[in-house]
Amino acid sequence: MELPKRKNIRLKDYDYSSSGAYFITICTQNRRNFFGDVVGAIINRLSLSKCGYVAENAIKGISNHYDGVAVDKYVVMPNHIHMIIFLNNHDKNGRLVIAPTISTVIQQMKRHVSKQIGYPIWQKSYHDHIIRDEADYLRIWQYIDENPAKWAEDEYYCTQ
Repeated sequence: MELPKRKNIRLKDYDYSSSGAYFITICTQNRRNFFGDVVGAIINRLSLSKCGYVAENAIKGISNHYDGVAVDKYVVMPNHIHMIIFLNNHDKNGRLVIAPTISTVIQQMKRHVSKQIGYPIWQKSYHDHIIRDEADYLRIWQYIDENPAKWAEDEYYCTQ
């Protein structure tokens, strides 16, 4: 039996270690609600589970593990996370440095979370969007900020 071929969703010929901003969405396997529950639209936040705290700590630790990588904004939802990640290929003196690819950063974060939890929880891939300008950045920032309040309307919403 021939397995279905995965569609390559990465932008062809783009260097994912290039300086810039990236919007990342990572889902849990089968969209299971590992990370907690949204606490009322008015409260607008997620009540994190143990897995949710592990994921949040991993996100907060990304910039400690990689020079030139910073998480600018993130939200942990019940079955997915959103992040804005900045890559900077230059050190504070303007010298060129070797930056990790977005793929490396995400793979390592996912591996760390699964190891801390004790079993794999992630969907195989992730969604990325290269943030192209300030308007794009502001739209994504607002989306991340408002995501918990709109959980029941979210495309990833699942009650399991």
